[in-house]
Amino acid sequence: MTTNKDIKIITLGKIKDERGTLSVIEKDVLPFTMKRVYYLYDVPSDAYRGGHAHIEQLEFLVALSGSFEVVLDDGNSKKSIVLNKPNKGLLIPKGIWRELENFSAGSVCLVIASGEFSESDYIRDYTEFKSSKTTQ
Repeated sequence: MTTNKDIKIITLGKIKDERGTLSVIEKDVLPFTMKRVYYLYDVPSDAYRGGHAHIEQLEFLVALSGSFEVVLDDGNSKKSIVLNKPNKGLLIPKGIWRELENFSAGSVCLVIASGEFSESDYIRDYTEFKSSKTTQ
């Protein structure tokens, strides 16, 4: 059973010179093969995203611009992580409930996922999520 202890911050390498900074996600930076990439933007500061857990999919979130807060729940405890650096990402394992909130103006959240979209991989009801954690 996954817990909040399985959540990791991964620092991406960066190459910096007078022209700016470059960070790269390739090869074995992530513990999974990328199957889907999407990004969230123009999220109002009082809105939230997420509100679900995945049964099998892993996700890696990066604040490409601005900042936002990720509230993570393993069914027993919650923790909150603010993402605000484009060279630091949050690896969320399967079976962790996540909510994204407190988006700053102009924020962009990049998500790299281990699977293609499949509605059957989502747990969107919190009561069902809590129940799934006690049956693992």
